[in-house]
Amino acid sequence: MLEFYTLREGGEAAELPAVTLEAFAGQSNATAVRIEPGEDARALLPHLDQVALVEVNFPVFGDGRGYSAARILREAGYTGELRAVGDVLVDQISHMVRCGFDSFAPDKPLDPALIEQAFTIFPNRYQKTVDPTVPIWALRHG
Repeated sequence: MLEFYTLREGGEAAELPAVTLEAFAGQSNATAVRIEPGEDARALLPHLDQVALVEVNFPVFGDGRGYSAARILREAGYTGELRAVGDVLVDQISHMVRCGFDSFAPDKPLDPALIEQAFTIFPNRYQKTVDPTVPIWALRHG
């Protein structure tokens, strides 16, 4: 069984069966979708109001295409749960959150203390993104 880590309010991760993006297109009652690397997250944009959970698969830690999928969905207004699954490492989580992920289901359990440390090790950010963190350049130049 996968262990879930969530940053969502209330601390509960959805336990919905996710269907593939291709299967989602043919179903009217699916509320959870899994995006694989190379699939276009924009295919979900017309259906964001019916999706409660989007899982984005990271089959290997070096495959960063899932970051783009998360950002596309969040910038389009998706407010449901966005979960990174697969080869998720603790040092990636703070970056994933900045792109819009709010829950994680890594292949291997992570130490909660290390997850917490990942959010505090670098208090300032340089890039503007979908999270509410104010970039350091904006703090310096108001």
